[in-house]
Amino acid sequence: MELYHSPYEAYPFLSDESSNLCCDFELFTDLMASHTGLLRAQVADKSLREDLLWICELIYHINPTLRTRLTVTEAEKDRLLQMASQLKDACGSRCKLFVLTQGSEAACTAHLLRVEGKMLVRLIHRHCQQGHTVPPLLLDLANLLSGYFFYLALRLNELDGVDEIPYESRNYPAK
Repeated sequence: MELYHSPYEAYPFLSDESSNLCCDFELFTDLMASHTGLLRAQVADKSLREDLLWICELIYHINPTLRTRLTVTEAEKDRLLQMASQLKDACGSRCKLFVLTQGSEAACTAHLLRVEGKMLVRLIHRHCQQGHTVPPLLLDLANLLSGYFFYLALRLNELDGVDEIPYESRNYPAK
């Protein structure tokens, strides 16, 4: 069956074979970058806004990686790691809790980005399971993005005066 191609096609790779995850990866990183821009609009702190703009650009640099090559550098990964570590340190005891994903609007958006980071890792692993190789740096970046957005969610709640609500699993009791 011949696939119809609209003359108004939104993106040239939308009709790629379903087993080819390159387009899915590109759409997903576009979604993450867009949500990062949304989060930036919700944040008042100038320094955090600058960080989010840098991360938005970083995500767009990751975007074509599966189809072309990774152009993000180790130095950029190190910067992201440093940003995440600073947020973690600033959150102190908040980082020792498993928390419900609630709070300020900005913190909730950061939690969504945290989950999207995990989903990005999963998508990369699916691509690798199909026999493709990716630079380990790509997986490091995707995992770091998830961690960064987790710490940012905690920090944003703290800045907005919102207490974290601990979550205790019925399936995985605290040790």
